Amino acid sequence: MAAVVGGALWLWTPDKPRADLESRYLASPGDLRDVAGVRLHVRDTGPRDAPAVILIHGFGSSLHTWEDWARTLSAEYRVIRFDLPGSGLSEPDPTGDYTDRRSLQVLTALMDGLGVRRASLIGNSIGGRIAWKFAGGQPDRTDKLVLVSPDGFASAGFQYGVKPEVPRLIRLMRYVLPKPMLRMNLSPAYGDPSRLTDAVLDRYYDLMLAPGGRDALIARMEQTVLEDPEPLLPRIAAPTLLLWGEKDAMIPVSNAADYRRLVPDVTLATLPGLGHVPQEEDPARSLEPVAAFLRR
Repeated sequence: MAAVVGGALWLWTPDKPRADLESRYLASPGDLRDVAGVRLHVRDTGPRDAPAVILIHGFGSSLHTWEDWARTLSAEYRVIRFDLPGSGLSEPDPTGDYTDRRSLQVLTALMDGLGVRRASLIGNSIGGRIAWKFAGGQPDRTDKLVLVSPDGFASAGFQYGVKPEVPRLIRLMRYVLPKPMLRMNLSPAYGDPSRLTDAVLDRYYDLMLAPGGRDALIARMEQTVLEDPEPLLPRIAAPTLLLWGEKDAMIPVSNAADYRRLVPDVTLATLPGLGHVPQEEDPARSLEPVAAFLRR
């Protein structure tokens, strides 16, 4: 019994103090804002009178995934990026609502609070799903749309209108999250797993241990009930760029065909050798088609 208890205590992974995480990953205290009742981590860089570009990260990630893109784009654009509620340094949503509807409400409130009437949206994975839902629902507020390996169509184990079953192993991460296990789960996001650096792994690991973060992550999974995109995608009026790594092992590039069929004004750019997070794996190469598209 003592060995069992000792093993459990050795594996137990507690939260990290928020103050410690903020000292490492918060650029300025002013980047924490109250938005739609949530304490949100937001970075707003570049000229305030320039066209606005909003960057939305994927599941389990944070605004830091866009660091290199944001640095370059901020020379020409007002670049706004934020941690979704319960992700990164954003606090968990007090409402407990992590549905797409709530994410869209937070995004709209953020734009209103920053005085941004229209913006170009860039979203990766579930951030892409939030971006295209916003563009389809509020076309008058969307200039251009960039979808980086976007989520949204049904696949094996993820059917429309069905609440997903969250695996026990995922639920267990509330209590146990060894860093090697996180590396094992993040590596498939890269076309070349060797490009997942220790520094990037440390960042993901630290921010996943933010107070309440793991509960929020699980709640977001539980509350993600896919809706058929077919009625909404044709309502997107914004010129749209699909950006996809050809070695994406999470959402295959073949899914681009559905978006090309339904989105009225869409262009596909594929990235040989890259995976699900090209903005991290090869920031310079992956940004080239995006920068050209935004200047069009």
